[in-house]
Amino acid sequence: MSIRTPRNRLWRPAVAAAAAIAVTAGVAAATPDTAQKSPVPQLGLVAASKSVTLDSWKEDPGVYLDLGTYLTAAGAPLELRVTRKSYKDPVVATQVIREGGKTRTKVLPEGLVKDFSGLPGFIQVTVRDTAGRTVSSRTESFCPNNASGRIRPDAPATSKYPESCPTNPFTLGSVWGVENGWAANTYAGYYSDPVVLPAGKYTAQVSVTKRYRDVFGIADAPQTVSLTVRERSYEEDDSALVRSARPASGHAGHGAGHEGHAGHTAARPPAPVSATTGAGTSYNVGHGPYPPAPAALPWAAARQGLRSAPGDGQGMTDGSRQAPAAAPNAQRPTGRATVPDVPKPDLRSLPAYGITISEPDPSAPGKDYLAFSANVWNAGPAQLVVDGFRKPGNELMDAYQYFYDASGKQVGYTPTGTMEWDPRPGHEHWHFTDFASYRLLKADKKETVRSGKEAFCLANTDAVDYTVKNANWHPDNTDLSTACGQENSISVREVLDVGSGDTYTQDLPGQSFDITGLPNGTYYIQVLANPENRLKETDLSNNSALRKVVLGGKPGARTVKVPKHDLVDAP
Repeated sequence: MSIRTPRNRLWRPAVAAAAAIAVTAGVAAATPDTAQKSPVPQLGLVAASKSVTLDSWKEDPGVYLDLGTYLTAAGAPLELRVTRKSYKDPVVATQVIREGGKTRTKVLPEGLVKDFSGLPGFIQVTVRDTAGRTVSSRTESFCPNNASGRIRPDAPATSKYPESCPTNPFTLGSVWGVENGWAANTYAGYYSDPVVLPAGKYTAQVSVTKRYRDVFGIADAPQTVSLTVRERSYEEDDSALVRSARPASGHAGHGAGHEGHAGHTAARPPAPVSATTGAGTSYNVGHGPYPPAPAALPWAAARQGLRSAPGDGQGMTDGSRQAPAAAPNAQRPTGRATVPDVPKPDLRSLPAYGITISEPDPSAPGKDYLAFSANVWNAGPAQLVVDGFRKPGNELMDAYQYFYDASGKQVGYTPTGTMEWDPRPGHEHWHFTDFASYRLLKADKKETVRSGKEAFCLANTDAVDYTVKNANWHPDNTDLSTACGQENSISVREVLDVGSGDTYTQDLPGQSFDITGLPNGTYYIQVLANPENRLKETDLSNNSALRKVVLGGKPGARTVKVPKHDLVDAP
C-alpha cells in the first residue's frame, strides 16, 4: 500500500512566481491602466507557462490537469458573498462592488451557484493529441480563493480573502475573492477527476465558459498549453528516494524515519489544495475537515505510517499543515472570577453527515457500529478562548474561559472544567473536556446510545460561515498541531474562531454508536455543543442539531439510510 503525502506546503509558494511570470512574459491579462481606477474588477485568464509536464503512475494511471492557468483581477478585487438563509433555502451568490465609500451588490443568476465549493462549470478544458483529435473535454469548478498570488509588485502584500472554499455540506456562508493585482489558480484540485492519458505529447486549451464571461465581462481569450505526460512508478521513485536520503557516513539519517510508511517511502502527490479546504485528505485520526481520510487507507495504517510524514511535528499527522500555536497566558488567572457583560462566543451544532455503517472491527467481532462526522462552530461575535494550566505532577489541567472587551483587552475569566492528555497515536495532544456530546436518539427523541467521545482539541477545521460579524477569514489554529500542546506542556491555549467550526469523525469504537442490539427503525443523531453549559455563550438555545437516520439490515450486515435534511442531500 502506498501512503500519499500532501504536497500543498510545497506547491502554494510557487504560485505567486508562476502568475508573475505569466504577466511579465507578455501573456494577455486584465491589467490595462484604465482598469486601475475601475470599481469593477477587470478579469482575465492567463497561463503561467507555455508548457507543463504531468505524471501518470503505472500503479494508478491518470493525470490531474494542473495546467498553470490563473484568473487575474485588476482595478478592483473580485469579491463574492455566498449564503443561504437556512437549509430550506437555496444558495445565493452576490458580487460585492466597492467604489469610494459606497458599496453596491450584484446578485448572480439564480441557480448558477449550488454549493460553497466554488463556481461550477467555470473553466472549459480540452485536450488534443498530436493528430488534433480531442481526447478529453470537460468543464471544471473554480474556487476564487484557490492558491492565489500577486501579479504586480504594487499589489497588496497579502490577500484579505480566505484561502479555500468550504466543502462541509452544512456550510451556511462563505466569502470568495481574488485580490486586486492577484491571480487565483483555476485548477480544481480534488474537485476534479484525473484523466487517463498515455505517455506522450498533447495540447490543452483552457477557457472561461460563456455564461461566466457574460456575468463578469471576461474577454473570450482561451489559453493554450503544451502538455507532456510522462509515466512513472511508485517502486522506482521509492528506491531513488531511499538511496538519496542515506548520508555517505552510513548513518540512517532523516530518511530512515520514512521507511515504515506501509511499504512505500515516496508516493504520488495528491491534487494540491489548501490545508483548510476540506477537499484534501486528513489523517488526524478521528478529527479533520470534510471528508476524512480515504476509505482505501485503514486507520491502523494511518496511525502507524503517517506519524513520520514530511513536515509533521508533535501531534500533527497529515504531513502538511504548520501553523503557529496560540500562546496561553503566562500564568493561571488570579483574583475573583467574573463573567463581564462583553461579547461572547455562540456555539452552534451542525447536523451530522458522513454517516455510514463502520467496517467490522476485528477486536470486537459481532459488533455493528454507526459512524458519522460532527461539527460544532462559533457564530460569534467573540472567539472562544480556553487556557489550560497544569499543577506540577497532575494528570489534568485546569481550564479557564477568557473574555475580552472591544479593544481586545482581557476583562474577565471563569473556570470551565479540565483538559486531559490523549496519548493515542494520531492524537497526542490535550483535550478540552465537555465541549460537545453525541447521542443517538430513538424515534421519540429519547436517548438510547451515547458516544464515548466528549473531549476535544479545538481547531478551526471548517469555514462554516465567514459572513457573520467578526468572522476571522485567516484562523491560525487549523489542525491539531497548532494549539493542543505536548505531553510535558504546563499550559496550552485552545481557540475556536468566529465563523469556523471543528469537525470530528466518529468512526472508531468508543466514539461511533454501538447499534448491535438496536432494532431496525428511525433514529436521530444528536450533536450537542456545550452539554454541561460550562462555557459562557451569547445563546444556549441553538446548541443541538438532529439528523434523521433509518437503520435496517441484519446483525453483521446492518444498513443505514440518511434522508435529506431539508435541501441538503448529504448522507
